[in-house]
Amino acid sequence: MTAILSVEDLHVFAGGKEIVKGVSFSLERGKVYAVMGPNGSGKSSLCNALMGNPEYRATGRILLEGKDISPFSADERARMGMFLSFQNPEEVEGVGLEQLLRKASRPSSKVEEIRNWAIVKGKMRDGGKRLGLDATERDLNVGFSGGEKKKAEIVQMEVLQPRLVLLDEIDSGLDVDALRAVADSINSMRGEERSFLLVTHYSRILHYVKPDCVLVMKEGRIVKSDGADIIKRIEEMGYGGI
Repeated sequence: MTAILSVEDLHVFAGGKEIVKGVSFSLERGKVYAVMGPNGSGKSSLCNALMGNPEYRATGRILLEGKDISPFSADERARMGMFLSFQNPEEVEGVGLEQLLRKASRPSSKVEEIRNWAIVKGKMRDGGKRLGLDATERDLNVGFSGGEKKKAEIVQMEVLQPRLVLLDEIDSGLDVDALRAVADSINSMRGEERSFLLVTHYSRILHYVKPDCVLVMKEGRIVKSDGADIIKRIEEMGYGGI
């Protein structure tokens, strides 16, 4: 199976500290990976570095389908099909979710834009209804609860249809019903041409979205790579037993 993403000796620095300390791994196309670990282990920093957040300085190589994207900006990586849902999504006054998605998914010609916008609006409506999110008339994330912000991220994922999806603690702030709805959205997008990297320090979402592989991070390093069976061991023994 061809790797959609390969990471080679990645070190990530932020706030004057080295947070991720030389990790290497590959994500195969069509598979779901979970990154688990205690708070402060570097999971979110890893995601931000993969997406090209300029606040995180990275060394090493990040290859998307064999192309070194290490020098690329976040928007360039997004245009190549990468998507990151944030652990703490920002509130953006004056910009609605519809406006954001219309701009992000805008094709080259006017005719295509009109046709595309009808599709985008339909996906937004269907996704919002399924997730219990009415955000069409509101500024992006402004006044949203934590759970609503995560639902808005999932709606963006569904509309944009990225080929590499990074989900940073998408399960935080969700009640049981919302968690199931979000998991259903993720599962509905699983396929041979798309890969997922789910970051979490709890296992509850992984009861609904079954990963093909689990990477365990501790103190900035990947200390274990295993199948989904390791989730039960983590639940029973905690990260200290891994």
